[in-house]
Amino acid sequence: MILQTLELKNFRLHKNTFIKFSRNLNYIVGGNGQGKTSLLEAIYYLCTSKNLLQSPDSEVVNFDEKFFEISGDFINGSGNKIRILYSLETGKKNIFLNEKQIYKSSEIIGKFPVVTLTQTDHFITQGSPLYRRKLIDSIISQASQTYLKTLMEYNRILKQRSSLLTKIRETGYPVYEEELEVWNASLVKKGSEIIEKRLEFINEFNGYVKNSYNEIMGEKEIPALSYKSTVSTIDLQNIASVFNENLQKRKREEIARGYNLIGPHRDDVIFKINGYDLKKYGSQGQNKTFQISLKFAQFFYLKDKLNKTPIFLLDDVFGELDSERIEKISFYLKKIGQAFITLTDFTNVENLNKDENDLMIHISKGEVKNVS
Repeated sequence: MILQTLELKNFRLHKNTFIKFSRNLNYIVGGNGQGKTSLLEAIYYLCTSKNLLQSPDSEVVNFDEKFFEISGDFINGSGNKIRILYSLETGKKNIFLNEKQIYKSSEIIGKFPVVTLTQTDHFITQGSPLYRRKLIDSIISQASQTYLKTLMEYNRILKQRSSLLTKIRETGYPVYEEELEVWNASLVKKGSEIIEKRLEFINEFNGYVKNSYNEIMGEKEIPALSYKSTVSTIDLQNIASVFNENLQKRKREEIARGYNLIGPHRDDVIFKINGYDLKKYGSQGQNKTFQISLKFAQFFYLKDKLNKTPIFLLDDVFGELDSERIEKISFYLKKIGQAFITLTDFTNVENLNKDENDLMIHISKGEVKNVS
């Protein structure tokens, strides 16, 4: 999949920007606050309808303007044009695919697969389990609409069940406890499906991570992923029964706290290097390398599963790396195809494996100043 062009109107600093991209590597160069990351943000919008930086849509509109518009032309077997229009006055965001309006953002998830590598990705290896769950859920969801729907349904069940637990705690009515059993059955069914799919995914994804890690570090270290579940079993045959047993055991505790304590929404993914827990014992360099390896692994996994080449966005990732790793990652990017990489003016470009088919796009104050 190739993004040919990008057009922005009133998008952050970009009043009226049009860029035609290379099919290979596109280096977006500029100082801090000049609008280079906004280009990645806009591309992410096109692929997901959501904000890369998790900012409200209203904050993206250029000062003194009433709307923003993003348009992009993709080559994906056949041509596809995505246009997103947001109005500050109505607070509504409209999505158009080939000029036909789409009413659910879930309809485009996976249609334009995207992989991002940003400064905040250090939370994946060093932050709470939430970030690791979000990573694997986002990868599986792009590869499987069925999983995405199951995840959305599970989250709806969690919300309803949490409300019910609070009612039981506050009222003690037996009828609510009877209703809880019904929600338990739904929770176990959808939750077990999620756990099973995550276990299958991690078993397969391990190979992709090892390959990516070896490309950057050689075979000096062995990375691995494992799944840690609150259901406390890895036996695919018994997930549902053990899940239900745990719910019954902790029923009084859940009611007392008014919170869902058991299920995949509380699970974690453990990252290891040479058998040691990365979060506990890994160095900063190992954590950074693991984060980068995860994203390359995600790219190749989605490419294989969807038979599409994902869009790859890298935001200022070279700034914290030594020259050797910059060079290795730069060479590895050649296996990607098209990618979009932001660089500061101070990045040492001598270590980049740039050739005549790559573009250097210089951004200043929301305008394209030079393309070479």
